[in-house]
Amino acid sequence: MSEAIQEKRLPACPVEVTLTLISNKWKVLILRDLLPGAKRFGELKKSIGTVTQKVLTAQLREMEASGLLTRTVYAEVPPRVEYALTELGSSLKPVLDAMQAWGSDYQAKH
Repeated sequence: MSEAIQEKRLPACPVEVTLTLISNKWKVLILRDLLPGAKRFGELKKSIGTVTQKVLTAQLREMEASGLLTRTVYAEVPPRVEYALTELGSSLKPVLDAMQAWGSDYQAKH
């Protein structure tokens, strides 16, 4: 089997698969901010806060490549680009809800 095919294989562990797709805080925050609906790049950057433009762009591209979100370019001047969760991306809502509940509980105890 070629290396390219092996690299595309998903891990055997389902938890590791999930972590592979939402592997850092930026991706989780992007998911959180897109759950209510589509947003433009500037809106995402502002709502997330300290992320750099370069990092946000890279994270959005990775998430688009993995099927979690779509990027729609509107033929306007100036061009308008919106990001929205796919059905697959939206299906992560229960995971984010569980993370929020756990985080709230942790905050209350500490």
